[in-house]
Amino acid sequence: MTLPTLDALEAEGRRVLVRADLNVPLDEGAVADDFRIRASLPTIIELRDRGANVIVASHLGRPKGHDPALSMRPVTERLGELGGFATVQAPAVIGIDAEEVVASAPPGSVVVLENTRFEPGESKNAPDVADGLAALADVFVNDAFGTAHRSHASNVGVAERLPSAAGRLVEAEIIAFSRLLGEPDRPYVVVLGGAKVSDKLEVIKHLLPKVDLMLVGGGMCFTLLKAGGYSVGDSLVEESMIDEVKAILDGPGGSKIVLPDDLVVADRFATDAAHRIVPGTAIPDGMMGLDIGPETILRFGDVIEEAESIFWNGPMGVFEWEAFRAGTAGVAAAVASSSGYTVVGGGDSVAALRLLGRDGDVSFVSSGGGAGLQMLEGKTLPGIAILERWS
Repeated sequence: MTLPTLDALEAEGRRVLVRADLNVPLDEGAVADDFRIRASLPTIIELRDRGANVIVASHLGRPKGHDPALSMRPVTERLGELGGFATVQAPAVIGIDAEEVVASAPPGSVVVLENTRFEPGESKNAPDVADGLAALADVFVNDAFGTAHRSHASNVGVAERLPSAAGRLVEAEIIAFSRLLGEPDRPYVVVLGGAKVSDKLEVIKHLLPKVDLMLVGGGMCFTLLKAGGYSVGDSLVEESMIDEVKAILDGPGGSKIVLPDDLVVADRFATDAAHRIVPGTAIPDGMMGLDIGPETILRFGDVIEEAESIFWNGPMGVFEWEAFRAGTAGVAAAVASSSGYTVVGGGDSVAALRLLGRDGDVSFVSSGGGAGLQMLEGKTLPGIAILERWS
């Protein structure tokens, strides 16, 4: 894959529209986690330092029409605080109101457009939205890896209309995942968790022939355990996936899948639920699995310690609750302590790393869970593919 980057971009004196991923959680109108804002700063700062007039576009949440609670204003303020530059909040995404703000912005300031999803045509790659965005700039930079698997007006449509390049974050993401997709150092171990096996089924199928071992925890492991003929009590199970999962387990790569030896189970889904440790193959009736157990933590840790390439996506349990955090903490510690090449992706995995203070101890923290998984599934990302025409 050959992508145009900022290295070949003429920036001085030009209006550069940057599609960033500033989709951050808010708490009572304030930014609750600024990881994605920080990840977007290198591209914005570089362009600004090179004399560009920077305009930033991003979505925030999933508004149904114009929703003041999902305005970009708090994000814009935090961006300026972290970047050390003045920011200007545009009142609209496209049209005369946005154009006037861009035209009148003070030199050196960064204009942030309003939430792109306030425009109903954004997610449909509507021509009028793409035209409106293209009218604001001379060139386009896509630095939103987290939305690269979507074909929207603000990443695909505008790139069809303006000379385009990949930002530093997108560039780094492509390099990281290409290393896993190419000839990774071995042993190559993938650790998967999260709630639903259906969300990870395609990546399991695509990666099984390529990996040495695949460690599976989280809610998704119970569908695999049940497909293997084991008792899972009242644990989360996707019944509709049983036959397909059984075919994978019985298939040529099924022996590479490592399931929990023991589990932490509880009598109900609550932070203060009574809990105990049981064998992974025999969860009692009336109990549900909420974390991997201590033996599994040690076993997964030993496998990770021997690996030279590691990809982790999805927590091992309900890590938000302290009683069911040990599995995710154990995997995070093992991945962070590895001397191999480590990539962590997915919002919950990254949140767990940050909660445990280990996000600085891995080779690469991906900003895009769904986009990263689709790359590992071997799929083409529309937001990336469109940039190749400009290379």
